Amino acid sequence: MERQGRWLCSQVDMPHVECKDQELQPLGESKEQQQCEESREDEAGRGSASANRQLMMLEGKSGSYFSSLESSIDNLKKRAQELIENINESRQKDHALMTNFRDSLKIKVSDLTEKLEERMYQIYNHHNKIIQDKLQEFTQKMTKISNLETELKQVCHTVETVYKDLCIQPEATTLEEEQAHKDGEC
Repeated sequence: MERQGRWLCSQVDMPHVECKDQELQPLGESKEQQQCEESREDEAGRGSASANRQLMMLEGKSGSYFSSLESSIDNLKKRAQELIENINESRQKDHALMTNFRDSLKIKVSDLTEKLEERMYQIYNHHNKIIQDKLQEFTQKMTKISNLETELKQVCHTVETVYKDLCIQPEATTLEEEQAHKDGEC
């Protein structure tokens, strides 16, 4: 079962921030400084040269402000992108580590299973030998019992024959004796 890692997006897309209806200040100047400067210029004269000069100063200062703002945003984007790439690399390393661990574990479990199976077969062989010995001993005893049974039957038959002979012989002797008596009388 293969698991897919979850990766962060590879691009940082930050929305463009616009400042509307706000007075922008160049870095390092406060509102009081600007007001003071404006009042001095108003007192010095309100000519077109003065207005042009103010416009150029404002454009120069605001241009540098926006360029530094864009530079800061670009730096933040780059840092965020680097962080995301580092996180993704770290996750890929973790995924590779887990894959290696799983493979190593599979190998070890397989080796252990083989050893267990081998040990089980050794035990089976040992028990088979014991069972075989017991079966052979049982077969020998059964053969001996069969032989003894045959001998016992023969003994019984012999005893029966002897008994019959003993029972019949007295009758036979009595007949012979009678015959002998009869012959002697004659």
